[in-house]
Amino acid sequence: MSNTYVIGDIHGGFKALKQILERAPITKNDTLIFLGDYVDGWSEAPAVLDFIIELSKTQKCIFMRGNHEEMLLKWLKKEDDNPLWRFHGGEVSVQSYQKIDSETIEKHIAFLENLNEYYIDSKNRLFVHAGFTNLKGVDYEFFRGMFWWDRTLWETAMAVDGNLQENDPRYPERLKLYKEVFIGHTPVTRFGSSVPMNFANVWNVDTGAAFKGKLCILNVDTKQYWQSDALPDLYPNEKGRN
Repeated sequence: MSNTYVIGDIHGGFKALKQILERAPITKNDTLIFLGDYVDGWSEAPAVLDFIIELSKTQKCIFMRGNHEEMLLKWLKKEDDNPLWRFHGGEVSVQSYQKIDSETIEKHIAFLENLNEYYIDSKNRLFVHAGFTNLKGVDYEFFRGMFWWDRTLWETAMAVDGNLQENDPRYPERLKLYKEVFIGHTPVTRFGSSVPMNFANVWNVDTGAAFKGKLCILNVDTKQYWQSDALPDLYPNEKGRN
């Protein structure tokens, strides 16, 4: 029997990533789905990318693109140097790449260029970094950046949870399209939670690793989850995105 696990936003926290992979009962038959934002925040972005690239050679892994990958990729390719990105965690990544050789950087560029916008499994479960806006679904999304920037899907799920039944004509069409949706991007710590949150059929597994929270891995079938130590405890001499 194999299991599928989904992993929230890592934000350069390599120590936390190693912890959750050790704490969860993962076997070689299992699938790991990463929701993006591997970088920007803590100091080990290159180590995170090196590790997951190697991991994918021995473990079935599916990688989503997050908004931070989009911005890092532009910087690595010398296409853009966004000061707002630097302010929101990118500066740490810039500094962490100063001692990385060009061959490794090219490997990371190739990896970042080939990340998935979204993934739908055989049970019609959608995995995407942030969300989507098109009422017909992800295949019809006009502005692809919504996959790594949107917050309205999560806000919609929060608003209807417990207030509307699916057969109600006011029930949002987006929430009817997929059996379940798994997202990151919007830390649950903003809502006073330290663990994965579920509203309607949307699961948010970004448990605030970029800030003062923990990194999370969740079994998509059983909803059992495992977390790392709080990231400031793992990196006591760093600020993360705090």
